[in-house]
Amino acid sequence: MNHPNIEDARRPGQASLVRRARAARLGRRRGGVALSIATVGALILGLLMGAPAAYADDYPSWDDVQAAKANEDATANEVGRIQGLIATLTQNVADTKAAAEAAGNEYFAAQEAVDAQARRLADLQAQADAQKKVADDSASKAGQIAAQLSRDGGDTTALQLFFSKSTANKDQLLQRLGQMDRVLVGTQAIYDKALEAKNTAQSLTDQATAAKTERDRLAKIAEDKMQKAQAAAEAAAAALANQQANLGQLQAQLAALQDTTAKTVAGYQAGEAARAAAEAARQAQLAAERQAAIDAAKNNGGGGGGGGSPSAGSGGWVRPFGGYQSSGYGPRVPDCDASGCSSSFHRGVDLADGSCGSPIYAAHSGNVVYAGWNGGYGNYIKIDNSDGSGLATGYGHILNGGFNVWSGQWVNAGDVIAFAGNTGGSFGCHLHFEVYQWGDTINPISFMEGQGVYMG
Repeated sequence: MNHPNIEDARRPGQASLVRRARAARLGRRRGGVALSIATVGALILGLLMGAPAAYADDYPSWDDVQAAKANEDATANEVGRIQGLIATLTQNVADTKAAAEAAGNEYFAAQEAVDAQARRLADLQAQADAQKKVADDSASKAGQIAAQLSRDGGDTTALQLFFSKSTANKDQLLQRLGQMDRVLVGTQAIYDKALEAKNTAQSLTDQATAAKTERDRLAKIAEDKMQKAQAAAEAAAAALANQQANLGQLQAQLAALQDTTAKTVAGYQAGEAARAAAEAARQAQLAAERQAAIDAAKNNGGGGGGGGSPSAGSGGWVRPFGGYQSSGYGPRVPDCDASGCSSSFHRGVDLADGSCGSPIYAAHSGNVVYAGWNGGYGNYIKIDNSDGSGLATGYGHILNGGFNVWSGQWVNAGDVIAFAGNTGGSFGCHLHFEVYQWGDTINPISFMEGQGVYMG
């Protein structure tokens, strides 16, 4: 189902988000995250610690406007004040949105580095395991030869084997001596191969250990970037909510002050009340459309083929989206257009149903640890399963304005967390779904099949 205006809807729980952002200005933000990111830290820190943002206590009342109209100088002052507030609201929205996107891009780049290092680690470990197997197999083969030569009498067995009844013919003796020499040469070659493989395996293991240390270091950086990007996203949401809550009234008050023919502001005040009521009705309609989309998806098994959503598997897992699998996990030929190319290694699975605005479901219960912009993923949500398994799930390319949850919120399997879109490095409306184990992506298709959930 398409919802052309759904991007404009304020997300459920936005008021709570604004309250949390305001609390942050007073130093009460949960977790005490420091906002010192190089490219955007000063801007976000200024917003969250109380500097240029204006909040309700700073705005003029209609009584202030009415009083200002009685005096030309007071009117001019109030006009300048309101114009400044409008400009501040607009600039805060633009600045915090840009800061959130920059922070999200830094988070994306940091996670990309982690993923690249994780793939290098996996490759080194696979090579080390293969060389260890060669060493073990060669050692086993050499051991079998040694056991054969030493059976029934130690070193004399070789003499018995090669010289028994051979003295009757000197040619036969020379032939057997040559065979024994070839056996010994072959045994030495096996030994040399085992030793070389063992040394190679150890070298690769050492490299893998170093790669793991580097991956863990990069993962800590990515975690820090994620927290800062989340703070930036919350600051941007707070600025937008503040603008939406106050801009209309400020514009009406400005119009009332600039109208020299009107003696009172009652007409403008009534007009603002009507505008606010109309906006409330629009928001209610958008909320009803979203709920209708959710209900329709549930009633028809997810609104698409390929098993539907939220069809349940085992262990509390459900399919996160309807539709069909449009791209699998692993290496792929990149898709390109004028804006760029997709990745050559796909770390998730793409599910598409041919439309924007379809509901995305939490694949498992857990805590939302991120909800915001994330570079190539566009609008993105990450949920930590919080069950000690090290598992987490990621949901990318969410519709602008399509978040239905926020960071810190607990969700249950099958809850609608967002709506599918075409943000970030996307080539059409769909859900990009990932599964993580201890921070590294794993194949979500085979993993979900193991839980009885199919992505076909």
